[in-house]
Amino acid sequence: MTEFLPNSAEEVLETIQWAVSEESPLEIVGHGSKRGIGQPLQTEHTLDLSRLAGITLYEPEELVLSAKAGTPVAGIEAALREHNQELAFEPMDYGPLLGGEAGRGTLGGLLAANLSGPRRLKAGAARDHVLGVHAVSGRGEGFKSGGRVVKNVTGYDLSKGLAGSWGTLAVATDITMKVLPAAETETTLCIAGLEDAVATEAMATAMGSSAEVSGAAHLPEGVVGRFIDGAFSGGGQTVLRVEGFGPSVAYRIDLLARLLRGYGTIGTLEGDASRRLWREIRDCQPFADGTPAPVWRVSVTPSRGHELVDAYRRAAGANVYYDWQGGLIWMRMEADPEAEILRKMIAHFGGGHATLVRAPLAVRAATPVFEPQSPALAALSARLREQFDPKGILNPGRMAFT
Repeated sequence: MTEFLPNSAEEVLETIQWAVSEESPLEIVGHGSKRGIGQPLQTEHTLDLSRLAGITLYEPEELVLSAKAGTPVAGIEAALREHNQELAFEPMDYGPLLGGEAGRGTLGGLLAANLSGPRRLKAGAARDHVLGVHAVSGRGEGFKSGGRVVKNVTGYDLSKGLAGSWGTLAVATDITMKVLPAAETETTLCIAGLEDAVATEAMATAMGSSAEVSGAAHLPEGVVGRFIDGAFSGGGQTVLRVEGFGPSVAYRIDLLARLLRGYGTIGTLEGDASRRLWREIRDCQPFADGTPAPVWRVSVTPSRGHELVDAYRRAAGANVYYDWQGGLIWMRMEADPEAEILRKMIAHFGGGHATLVRAPLAVRAATPVFEPQSPALAALSARLREQFDPKGILNPGRMAFT
């Protein structure tokens, strides 16, 4: 196996052009923090972008940052904190869940996986914040899309099209992101002891209020003790985050407390304790247990998530918690991944999708890791791949199951 370690965008272009001429597929990696997601690859060569690192432009007044694709997200976040700014979509760090180190994810991987976190309810995902990209397609052709300003018209927005493609269409070399001011403070309101169905109702009430909730999650009794060193007591916890200026946060938390007082005992987490909780929710901390037990990331209609979990548990065992007002379910299976059962239930309860984010290698090889596409969408995806990577050079088979 050959490992290519380019030091510049020009060397990335040359490497991919060589791979195209030899019809020799490449596995694309940064620091490998998400390498365990997707179908196992059978490639002889690796294109490692870890040396392609560094912030190339940061204009705090313009809320714009550009960096090379191999730049660690942790370093970007540290630079933003110096100016009280942030990546508002709070991208997840998959490292610990997949048995690796925290803080190893790169900017290129962030875009390729279209990362997001609990604030997706309010701020969206990576694709909603990317402004521009320089990349090399699987044809060995360099291209640029977008720019360094929010209002930019340059034809098709290919930078957003690359989000969620998992390195199968093109290799980004330089990425420009929109950044935003960080909140002055935050407080999380916690309601103790709610069953999943009642918690779903409470979260919907909060999200429909004028409190501007930026995070809504439910941590059932089976997992709540694994958050913030077991600080919670009294069964499950339904948690609602409010961010902003101090007086505004206090007013909105009071509004929520009055609105939800009929649901149960209410408490709060302030400042650093609140921030820690939401990092652990974001990074699936209760299931980052060093085991290969299958973990699914399931996206469904928020009002139906608890119904799906209840029905699933009648057929198989799983430990779960809910983010995104109940629309994102993290499921740690007790035994097999049970993909067929899970996906049938997703269809039954209004549709959605499931991604197997952790499983042993043999299980990943035998299971459709990403949600199978409908015939029409599969045909569209095939045409897109034909335009970007007709010879299947980049991460071949990572998203497909054959």
